[in-house]
Amino acid sequence: MTSVESVDENMIAKIIEYSARNKFIIFLLVFSLFAWGYWALKHTPLDAIPDLSDTQVIIFTEWAGRSPDLVEDQ
Repeated sequence: MTSVESVDENMIAKIIEYSARNKFIIFLLVFSLFAWGYWALKHTPLDAIPDLSDTQVIIFTEWAGRSPDLVEDQ
């Protein structure tokens, strides 16, 4: 086991221990984050109108001696 893994495990153990000792603070934090997320969900403007029209590309070109219809078909 390297020292980095030991530090990571020690930090995780401290976070779990702190959370277990301070349940009320953790509950308030989780509830606050939930309330903030719900508020953001309700107040974020959305523009969800899909564009169902065909994809169009306009190309300006010249083809000497050909009709516009033939150029469009090609």
